[in-house]
Order: sequence, then structure tokens, then C-alpha cells
Amino acid sequence: MYLTDSVKTKTLKSVGEQRCSLLNKLGIYTISDLIEYFPRDYLDRSRIYSTDELTDGQMATIMVQMAANPQVIRKGNITITKITFADQSGTVELIWFNQPYMQSSFKKYNNYFVSGRAVEKMGRIVIENPEWEIAADTSADALSAGRIVPVYSLTSGISQKILRSLIKQAIDGAANQIKDFMPNYMKDAHKLCDRQFAITNIHFPKSNEAYFLARRRLVFEELFFMQGALLMAKGYVKGIKGQVFDNLDASKITDSLPYNLTDDQIKVVNEISRDFASGSAANRLIQGDVGSGKTAVAMIMCYTAIQNGTQAAVMAPTETLAAQHYHSFSEIFNEFGVKCELLVGSLKAKEKADIKKRLISGEIDIIIGTHALIQDSVEFVNLGLVITDEQHRFGVRQRIALNKKGEHPHVLVMTATPIPRSLAMVLYGDMDISVISQMPPGRQKIDTFCVTKSYHQRIFKFIRDEVEKGHQAYIICPLIEESENEDFKEINSVIKFAQELKNGTFSDMSLEVLHGRMKPDEKNKIMTSFAEGHTRILISTTVIEVGINVPNATVILIENAERFGLSQLHQLRGRVGRSDKKSYCILITDAKNNITKQRMDAMVKTGDGFELSELDLALRGPGEFFGTMQHGIPQMRLANLYKDMPILEETKEALSEFFSENRSEDEKMFHVEHQELADKMKQIFGNIQNISL
Repeated sequence: MYLTDSVKTKTLKSVGEQRCSLLNKLGIYTISDLIEYFPRDYLDRSRIYSTDELTDGQMATIMVQMAANPQVIRKGNITITKITFADQSGTVELIWFNQPYMQSSFKKYNNYFVSGRAVEKMGRIVIENPEWEIAADTSADALSAGRIVPVYSLTSGISQKILRSLIKQAIDGAANQIKDFMPNYMKDAHKLCDRQFAITNIHFPKSNEAYFLARRRLVFEELFFMQGALLMAKGYVKGIKGQVFDNLDASKITDSLPYNLTDDQIKVVNEISRDFASGSAANRLIQGDVGSGKTAVAMIMCYTAIQNGTQAAVMAPTETLAAQHYHSFSEIFNEFGVKCELLVGSLKAKEKADIKKRLISGEIDIIIGTHALIQDSVEFVNLGLVITDEQHRFGVRQRIALNKKGEHPHVLVMTATPIPRSLAMVLYGDMDISVISQMPPGRQKIDTFCVTKSYHQRIFKFIRDEVEKGHQAYIICPLIEESENEDFKEINSVIKFAQELKNGTFSDMSLEVLHGRMKPDEKNKIMTSFAEGHTRILISTTVIEVGINVPNATVILIENAERFGLSQLHQLRGRVGRSDKKSYCILITDAKNNITKQRMDAMVKTGDGFELSELDLALRGPGEFFGTMQHGIPQMRLANLYKDMPILEETKEALSEFFSENRSEDEKMFHVEHQELADKMKQIFGNIQNISL
């Protein structure tokens, strides 16, 4: 049987109630949690130095015996414990601060491994606050020396030495319970070691080769489960049949647009049209920067769906964005007799009821809305196309709920957030991907600058100059209100910053505040005022990242830019530069760390969202892209999507085999192994979906 969560950590030797509570702070509740609490780093302590080899500043491990009685010195509130140790080549003094119990921790004639940084003081070498352990009979039994040593994330009260000991005890005690759920054919095909070997050697690698074998197995497993969870959560069905659209002529719409389609837009329209005509349901992600023309593609595909006798639904994450789409669609479709309607939560009950009635009667061709579209009371005559805009704002189940309103409708999802290819493969492994990288003609490059807060007054003068020219400006802050947390003391909040600017620098200008805690009606009113030009300066949180199109805005100032990811900064920058007017993005940060510098330099140098997203993935990791973690998708503890792309490719192949319903008779022997893996997936993911074997 599997090692289940019913095996409590406090059944381990030396784990009482207090230590159990400390382990809980690390997210460790069971033996299983403990053995899968993987190291964050490693130290190479495989070489044992002699004391005469130690030099100033050197990190080293030595094997020594206590050579003199301990000294304890008290200086004010500080207690200093000094003990001299020796080996055959000489002596070294070990020093501990505020750890008086060290004087009774060592016995004469015992050998001890000691690890730390050697420091020269007054002509002799000392090691301050070193790690130590009794030297075992064989180096293989040592956990903190004479080997590659794991380093874990800790909490106060749990040391590296304690955690290594507990994990070693757990692995030894659970050895027979570490079930290898990967089928043998999968392990053979992808050169994966056994799971027990992997668990042991990810913590206490016997060699560099053993570590790499262990890591490969566990990274493969991690990526396999993550992709499997996403496929199951999306209701993955291979080769699902869809309605065939024979009439693909959308020239009426393309001819009516006030601009010519770019080559990329034409390419994407053709890709989707082939999906529509194929007999299989389209399931496609459309990626394109802010302003690249995804909405025009959506209009063309909606028109195609209507020409083939079906209805289309467009779901957006905010009422403002939904309303924006509604007005854009209506402006184009009204002259062709295509009926568009807007369904959002703020409508009165009577209005909603009327829209739902006309939708089920077939009077409405295109329905545009928010989460209101997925209510049980919303029904269609024949839903042929579902488009989700800025889809990462919705949960997986919300998107599925809309798709189920029709009989296998074609599905398109759109995003203006550039997604690195490796991440897109994980999050959208079941989808075809189309990219619109060209921008419409006439758009100017957005000049981007990064400066410190000392430039504030000069920037405010520049914003005033732009507003006096008839333009508008955004000012973005990362917080809504001031925080008592010391880590956030230097971060500007929307409410405070707006008050200061309203009462000072911009007291003579129309300035409004916008943030996520406002009621929808209030937010819509403020956004509308800014969009119509009545408000000249909008101070906001990232609530404006999606859903507001103001071609007249030419400046965006982003406070504490280090608090945002590169993709998010790029999205915010896309709020300006939406016309032929010269536009500017100004990033403010006083942060001096190297990663922040690399990220800000990249923002200044490139406007390519995909290039920025790849850099962000390399520097900051995948984070919680698209909110996947809140939908039961397991977090990655070892895998690095930037570095582990080849393994990711292999897991896609393995998943395809796992989900295949067409295995040959010769492969029936895999059935039991597949069942073990299926059981493990259900154990991890719960009841996302029944797995069909």
C-alpha cells in the first residue's frame, strides 16, 4: 500500500508535540510529507581537510577531537563558548555565540566532523558557529560531512542537523512503503530510476551521478502529474468531434474593418478556419500582445459561427472589458443584422431575464459577458463557438462550465500575457497554440525608462506637460493602503499617494483613484470617465491591467516596479501606446539587487513580451502562473521549466500513452501498472475527473 497521510510525523523518534508543531510550519504533517520535503541546495563536503590546510575565508570540513576544556566568557548580554580541537596536523579553535550548552556537548577521544568558514583572528584560525556531528564508523553513515550534504528551508527551532536526521530516519523506516507507481515500460522508455533510489539520493546522494538520476526521476514525475492534473481538470478528451463549419467566407467583416489585417492575423484566422472545417472541435489558445488585434480575429470567427447557423459566446473577466467588447462588436455587426447582447452581473433582474429569454429563443447571435454567462439559467439554442478573453483570470472549471452550454462547441481562448513556450506546454498541453506577434501599422515604440524616486518631481512635471497637451496618464501603485509590515514601509499605496498628489502636485487637474476593493459600479464609473477623457490622471492598482482601452493615454508611471513580474510590467506598459501618439513608460525603483537590475534593464531594452516572459521564468521561476495553484494543480518543488524543457517534452509523450484508448492487445499487460499510476493520480488530485483506462 501507499504511504498515506495517516502516518503522523510524531510517530518518529525524537518528534514530540513541540517539534511536530514546528514541522507543521514547514508544511510537514506526515512521514510522506517529510521524505518529499526536498533540499533547496547542496554543499559539497565530500573532502575532509586537515587543520593545517585551513586558510582565511575557506569553507571546509575537518575531523577533529576535543583537545582542551571549554572556556565560557560573558561580555554583557553575549556568551562566548571557546573549545580547542585538534587533529594530527594541528589545532583549531571553535567559537559559539550565545550557545553556552556547547560546553557540555563534546566528549574527549570522540571524533567529530566540523564544518564552517575558517577565519583568521589574531594570527590563528578559528571557526565560528560551525555545524558538527559525531564522526560515524563509516563516512556513509554521516549526514553532514564526508559527502554531498542537503540544505533545507527551515523554521526557527529546526536546524539543518535535526531535519537531516529526521528525514534519514523517515526514509529508513519507510523504505518498504515507498511505492513505485510508474509503469516499468515508462521507466524503461524514459530511463527513470526506481522511486526508492530517487527519494534516497535526492536527499543523500551517494555520488553526482546518483543525484542526477534521482532528480531526473522526480522532475519527470512532478511534470507528469502537473500536466496530468491540468488535462484532467480541463476534461481532456482526445479527438473530440465538433460541428463542421462549411461556410468560411468572412469577407464582409474583414472588408468592414477600419484597417487591413496583419499577416499574423490572417495566418491565425486561417488556422482556426481549418479547425472549424476539420470535424474536430477547435481547442486553440491565441496569444498576442496588447493591441495586436486579437479582438478582430474573435469578431471574424464569431461571424463564421453565425454564418453556419450557430451562436457565439464571448466571456471576459471584468464588466469593463465585456462592455468594451460589446461596443466594438456592435459597431461592426449592427450593419449586418447580427444581434449582439451584453450580459453582466450589474444588470437589473428584469434585464437579465429578458436577455436569457431572447438567447434561448435564438434572437441573440452573439452574447458577450462575464461570469454571468455560466449561470445555470443561461441557455443557448445552438452554441457553436466559445471565446474566453484573458482566460487566466478564470478558473478551469469556470471555462468548462461555459463550454458545456453547447454540444462540443469550438473553443478559443485569448491572452495578452506572453507565455514562455515551456510554460504554455504545461498549462495548455491539450491545446493548439496560435501567436500574433505583429502589431498593426501606425503604432509607435513605447519609450521606457527606469529611475529612482529621486526623479519624482521631474516625472510629475513631464506628466503635467503631457496632460496640458491634451493627453492622459496612468500612475500605478502595488498596494491599496499603507501596510504596517516593515517590508512594505517604502512601498507607495494608491490611497495615500493619490491623496498627496491631489492635495499637491496635481491639485488643479482632474485625478481619480481606482482599486480592486471598489464596488463594480464605482469602478465602471471611474474607468468610463477616464476612457471618455473627463479624468486626466488615473491612479490605480493593477486592476487596469486588463479591460481599459484609452488611446489618448500617453504616459504610465509604475511605482515600486520591482514588486511586479516582467510579464505584468509589460501588460501594464501596454495600457499606453494604443494610437499613433508617442507614448512613455516610466519605472520607479530604489531596489539595487542584481535580479531587479536585470529585469528593469530588459524592460528598457525590449518591447518583446515573449522575450521578457522567458527572462522572467529564468530569473523568478513559474510562480503561480494563471492561478493554477488554486485549482488543485500540484506545485513544482524540483522542476525548473526553463532548464527542464527536454524532460517536459518526454512527459507529454508519456501522458499521451497513459491517456490513450487505443493500446494494442500486446499492451494489455500494462493494465495493472496503469491502474497503480491512475490510483496515485487520483490520490494526488482528488476527484478532478474519473480517469478512463
